[in-house]
Parts: sequence; structure tokens; C-alpha cells
Amino acid sequence: MRRLAHLHHRKYLHNEPIWHVQLALIGIVCLQLMMDRHLTFGSKYLVGGIELILLGTLMIVAHTEVSFVLRRTVAIALTALVSVANVISLGLIVGTFFGHGDVISGKDLLISSMAIYLTNIVVFGLWYWEMDFKGGNKPLHFLFTQMNAPEHAGLHNKGWKPTFLDYLYISVTNATAFSPTDTMPLTHRAKALMAVQSLISITVVVLALARAVSVIG
Repeated sequence: MRRLAHLHHRKYLHNEPIWHVQLALIGIVCLQLMMDRHLTFGSKYLVGGIELILLGTLMIVAHTEVSFVLRRTVAIALTALVSVANVISLGLIVGTFFGHGDVISGKDLLISSMAIYLTNIVVFGLWYWEMDFKGGNKPLHFLFTQMNAPEHAGLHNKGWKPTFLDYLYISVTNATAFSPTDTMPLTHRAKALMAVQSLISITVVVLALARAVSVIG
């Protein structure tokens, strides 16, 4: 969590629009608040409140000389909480297939399923963005088309580098196509993360949404 730990930090910015990350994290909290209370990790308001507190804390301490270790701890806690809460919610939806499904209406189940699906996209986009942070001679995790673009495209001369939105695009395409499209994973870690995201997405699409539609029908 080196990038998120440097949120707004003057030593790291490198002209990347950090507000994209802030907006994405706030969007995750909004999606979680839309979910049915029976399908959330504890109280959705408590979890959402903790996430906002962690995000606010991270934004505040990033403007100070607080140690990097503390900032990184807060960043890891925030991302891990979002990831765990989303997976638990998916597990609770799958649990409705085997009982207590009558407690949740088809409409609420459909809304909660879409919230999990969209949260899955955003949180994995954040993981990809964090994972591909390069320090020293560390290898790339992803190969973007711009990195092999012909010179007439003008990208080489501009020193093109991916930003959060590029990694969010990877997450969108992987969640919808269940496979890489124009950006290729190069390492086992990248492939493993993309595989996990695809499995979560296909579970939501094939099982949860199908269940919700059948209940509505």
C-alpha cells in the first residue's frame, strides 16, 4: 500500500490526479450503504463509518510528517476492510440459496448484488494500482498497449505512465469479460489477482443476479 499511503503526499504525487482514488473510495462506501442489512458485514453504517474515518485519517496524515509505516498501516486497514466486507457480503448472498432467502426481497437482492459487483471492480482496480507501483528495478506486473505503441502515436516521447484510471479499466474489463483484454498480466501475482476477481464476478453474475431475477419473476 505504498501509493495509497502517499495520498496527497508532496514527495510522491508525480502529477497523478489523486482525487480519482478519493472519489472511488467514497463510491465504495456509498455502494455498501445501498446493500440490504442482512447481506453486510455487521452494521453497514458502522463499517462505512470506519472506512470513512480511515480515509479521512489517511488524507490528514498524508499532509504531515507522520511516519510512512503509520500511513501504510492505515492504507492497508482501509483496503483490507473493503475487500473482506465485500467477500463476506457475497458469501451471505450465496447463503440465501440454501435458506433464509425469503427474508430478502428480490429487489434488495438485485441491488445488493450489483453493489458487490461494482465494489469488486473498484477495489481490485485499487489493488492493481497499488501492486504495480515500481521502486528500483522491480518488474512490471502489467503490460499496457501504450508501452509497445509505435512512435507515431507520440506516447513514447511523452514518457507515458499508467494512472489509477488505467488500472480501473483493467478491473472493469476483467470483471466483465472474465479475462484480460488489451492489457496483459505478466507475473503470477497479477494473474492470481485477476483470477480471483473473475471468480467473484462470475459468482455474482451467474448465481446472485440469477437468483434475484428469479425471485422478482
